[in-house]
Amino acid sequence: MAGISHITISHGGADLAADLSVPEDAQGIVVFAHGSGSSRKSPRNRQVAQSLQYVGLATLLLDLLTASEESRDALDASLRFDIEMLTERLTAVVDDVAERTATSELPIGLFGASTGAAAALGAAANRPELVRSVVSRGGRPDLAEKRLAAVQAPVLLLVGENDRHVIELNRQAANRLTVEHELSIVPGATHLFEEPGTLEEVSHRAASWFIRTLPSG
Repeated sequence: MAGISHITISHGGADLAADLSVPEDAQGIVVFAHGSGSSRKSPRNRQVAQSLQYVGLATLLLDLLTASEESRDALDASLRFDIEMLTERLTAVVDDVAERTATSELPIGLFGASTGAAAALGAAANRPELVRSVVSRGGRPDLAEKRLAAVQAPVLLLVGENDRHVIELNRQAANRLTVEHELSIVPGATHLFEEPGTLEEVSHRAASWFIRTLPSG
């Protein structure tokens, strides 16, 4: 398993903490955009990241909010739905990954959870020449409504079978996508995929999607 490098990506006066893992002979890199009320330390995203590393993909787990912003958001939830800000920051992270020595040769995929999925789709629309694939886990792609038609990367929308409201929001968003996309329902899962085996299924489906859609070199 690849070691972890703790890095900082600065944008617009904000210093964003990130954990970078690059396996030997990596085939691509997946940047994680966490959802509302979460962070790069999310055990769910870390579990998925480890599965991606196992199949030869580099991963970047990052915080789209600074520590002080996360403290504020925990009190009033004022930033987690600021999709424009999150999208702008994730776009800057994509640019950083494309220029960083350890990752500059790797095709980029984005994995977004909850509101982070909207940021991922927005960043994909902003950087069609860089972002090659997107996976959303329990995401809110509807919050990127204005950018969906501009997304050029293949999109996998993973939703729990029992997360019925979010299934409908994903279905509506899928209808606005003009690229290859799939709405994939995980049996027996609720929004956080806490049921036994459901997160493993998410990891498997995400890994298969990225391996197929990210170029091999």
